[in-house]
Amino acid sequence: MSERPLALVTGASRGIGAAIARALAPTHRLLLGGRDTEVLSLQAAELPEAEPWPVELTDPDAVREAAGRIERLDVLVHSAGLAELGTVERTEADSWRRQFEVNVVAVVELTRLLLPALRAAGGHVVVINSGSGRTARAGWGAYAASKFAARAFADTLRAEEERNGLRVTSVFPGRTDTEMQQAVIAAEGKEYAPGEYLRPESVAAAVLSAVAATSDAHPAEIILRPRSH
Repeated sequence: MSERPLALVTGASRGIGAAIARALAPTHRLLLGGRDTEVLSLQAAELPEAEPWPVELTDPDAVREAAGRIERLDVLVHSAGLAELGTVERTEADSWRRQFEVNVVAVVELTRLLLPALRAAGGHVVVINSGSGRTARAGWGAYAASKFAARAFADTLRAEEERNGLRVTSVFPGRTDTEMQQAVIAAEGKEYAPGEYLRPESVAAAVLSAVAATSDAHPAEIILRPRSH
């Protein structure tokens, strides 16, 4: 078996997660997390030492079983996410619950279950957050609240686990050219212009730089914004 470090990337079937998997592939063995087994299998076939990790992150039993099979984990990247826009007046409780379940509860529980494996490796947890995790705007209440919570979780985990050798990095990308962004722009009633947004590969490069940081450094936060044109 390869001695290369092992990385688990959730949301690896598309967008930022897929780009992160590709960026880590030259240096890491990969577990590609997601729900679409067929897509994950195709991606795994294109990357060295990669295999699908098809798990529904909102299913506690499935997550517990899958996490229990990992004894040592060097990198955990939380890239899976859900965004549903709407004003406070129009956003019903179910939407708040869905976004918190995916963006917060699933992140917390998967990390909690994998702590023994991460501690064994002196591992690194990367939480892909959002600009909405730092600034809340009209129409983004539930999503922003979930990302603020994810930020608080990462800060807490860092404070608790640094003594156990873990590093925890929050990445706050601005708007990025992904399928999720296309849906968001459509919901806002705007015209989609890919050139105005970050590329997924740019976010992946930031993640790679954090993971590759020298052992004396603890990259706590990375904030990325599209360059103005």
